[in-house]
Amino acid sequence: MDNKILSDALAAMLGTSNVKTDEPMRLHTTFRIGGPADYYVLPQTEKQITDVIAFLKKSDISYVVIGNGSNILVSDEGFRGVVVELGDAFSNFEILQEHEAGTDSVFIRASAGMRLIRLGNQFAANGIAGFEFATGIPGCIGGAVRMNAGAYGREFKDILVSARVIDDSGCIRELSVDELELGYRTSIIARSNMIVLDAVLKLRKGEPDTIRKNISELAARRRQKQPLEYPSAGSTFKRPEGYFAAKLIEDAGLKGCMRGGAQVSDKHAGFVVNKSNATASDVCELTDYIKDTVMDKFKVKLELEVVKVGF
Repeated sequence: MDNKILSDALAAMLGTSNVKTDEPMRLHTTFRIGGPADYYVLPQTEKQITDVIAFLKKSDISYVVIGNGSNILVSDEGFRGVVVELGDAFSNFEILQEHEAGTDSVFIRASAGMRLIRLGNQFAANGIAGFEFATGIPGCIGGAVRMNAGAYGREFKDILVSARVIDDSGCIRELSVDELELGYRTSIIARSNMIVLDAVLKLRKGEPDTIRKNISELAARRRQKQPLEYPSAGSTFKRPEGYFAAKLIEDAGLKGCMRGGAQVSDKHAGFVVNKSNATASDVCELTDYIKDTVMDKFKVKLELEVVKVGF
């Protein structure tokens, strides 16, 4: 499709101020890496999301949907197509039901663009417990549901009731936690290229001071063990069955190993960090080297948890 026709069509659906061209993706990823996206759009309503996705599918135009950009590596060449960000317009939550008979349960519906740290802190202020494990994960609700995000022995499947999604045919559906088929860092959403609109969580009443204390303790553990002082995409590799990726990488002698500006963190070997203006090529060269070395030494195959975009 002609660039002007595409630009005009996107502007007509979303408004000119919500359509950017040649937008540097390094500004929109926690890795601070990535070349320009042809188009970067910010829907403001649910209808705009469904309209723009339907248009892009019909026009056979490549697109990717992101939130906080926390689990992706965008190529140095950028993305040839449309990046759709579910951002501030989709950053809210509502309490659906204060109590379940005979329990202290609280049911919450949270929008896809809601950042986990912000949501967790608002839960603390409202005396809602059970979300502390997720509060320090640098992502949004949509990505957390899609990848069944987890930390400290808990995963999103432990608190999810359902999620509303746009399926591959463009229909909006509400899927139960069983229908979401949540596994280790995966779901039917990821496998079927669905888009999360919002999710219902089952949490519980708690004391605000106790919840804040739990959040602070987990945050301190993260600061102590994880390289939060450098840009990254979080844990780089999935946990191989029966092993821990970080231990394999450290035992292979790769802690601190660098390719260009990308480094295996010398604080936590499970993280590849942007130590010094790293490029996506640097990261790929380093992660390939890590995979090859671990395979050679331990006969264990490492699989990236980070999702590549634009390669």
